[in-house]
Amino acid sequence: MARSPQPIQRKLVGALDVGSSKICALIAEAGPEGTLNILGTGQRLSRGVKRGYIADMAACETAIREAVEQAERIAATRIENVFVSYSAGGMTSDVADVAVEIGGRSIVQRDIDQLLEGGRAGINPGERMVLHAVPAFYTLDGLNGVKKPLGLQAQTLAVDIHVVAATPAPVENLRRCVEAAYLGVEAIVASPVATGRACLSEEERELGVALVELGHGVINVSVFAAGQLAGLKTVPHGMSDIIDDIASTFGTRRTEAERILAKYGSANTSPRDNHDMVELAPIAGGADGVESIRTTRAELVAVIRRRLEGLTTEIAEALKQLGFSGPVGRQVVVTGGGAEMKGIADYLQGALGRTVRVGGPSLPGMPSAHSSPRFTTLAGLALYAASDELDLGRGLAKSASKAAAKPSGGLLSRMIAALRGEY
Repeated sequence: MARSPQPIQRKLVGALDVGSSKICALIAEAGPEGTLNILGTGQRLSRGVKRGYIADMAACETAIREAVEQAERIAATRIENVFVSYSAGGMTSDVADVAVEIGGRSIVQRDIDQLLEGGRAGINPGERMVLHAVPAFYTLDGLNGVKKPLGLQAQTLAVDIHVVAATPAPVENLRRCVEAAYLGVEAIVASPVATGRACLSEEERELGVALVELGHGVINVSVFAAGQLAGLKTVPHGMSDIIDDIASTFGTRRTEAERILAKYGSANTSPRDNHDMVELAPIAGGADGVESIRTTRAELVAVIRRRLEGLTTEIAEALKQLGFSGPVGRQVVVTGGGAEMKGIADYLQGALGRTVRVGGPSLPGMPSAHSSPRFTTLAGLALYAASDELDLGRGLAKSASKAAAKPSGGLLSRMIAALRGEY
């Protein structure tokens, strides 16, 4: 009797971007060579997150659960584990080097494994938590830039390991929040690592490029060189500061200010700005005798540009501290929700004196509703999850309370929690 064929196991990938303005989820099926078939996406307004930090665990957990459940409904499947983005401040990037003696013989896999294990054991972030520890190029007897040392002869084999670390408490708060939504955390991924994977070309990362993520609550500035993340800085301000400026200047609600910024906002001035009128609903909109607010687009743009000047100064200072001061042709890529503002690339190009382009998610099959720059990190998380890149930090960043990482009966518990939320 012929044996019935075994069912094909699907490799599902779950990505969860926890931001200050939105929380979004993505479910995809990983194929060969890192390809992805996107099955479903979900999104909710962010609640309980302020400038990348968890400020209200219960509110954030509810938003996470709703975003994931929406993605699961569209994908017609459920996930148990997710790769989660981390964008709050306190992240650092450094390089640790480690070497082993080979003795002039050919390098075998055991030598590479010993080298990497020594690197893992030798990483000492102090009071920080390691998020990533990625082996870069190998060095053979002083020869740098070796990608595949296997089979080559050498006296000494060394490797540089790029380490990204963060303050432990905010990372653990994020992990606990995701676990409270009955999801296992596969890895906490630094936002620049994910975002760079989605919107930077391999050649850009090799030659050197700066990545500026204009987020709602924070701006992450990172530099890539020799194919790796070489440094990062966090500016503790973002597009929410522009929204607050508009709301306070014109006496309107934040939601109205955000709508006006998206519809009429611009980083550059135009000759028509003094003639175009913008109408805003006041804070007491709808009350008897309260009229709508009318202003010129020129006044709106002036408010936006005042805040942009301060943000650009902080971005320029971060780039200087990261050593991004090479040839004039070196490029800056801007992404995130703020990259959707009209004229932002031209404005930054003039302010920074660098070539600037807007980067969006380069992921085939991404739904049109999630294909703008504000979803670059989400796409990058999925690409990171599907890749076979060696990251020694995945094991180092596991929670000490490993038993709580995946509660027993995870799917059943989430279903019960969802039913409770309906009543």
